[in-house]
Amino acid sequence: MQAIIVAIVGMVVIWGGLVASIVHAVRKS
Repeated sequence: MQAIIVAIVGMVVIWGGLVASIVHAVRKS
């Protein structure tokens, strides 16, 4: 059960970083 939670949290962190970088790139232009 804990492994699933860790995997979900990891995915959220990765997607969060991805979205943040995209938003930053869009705002810059």
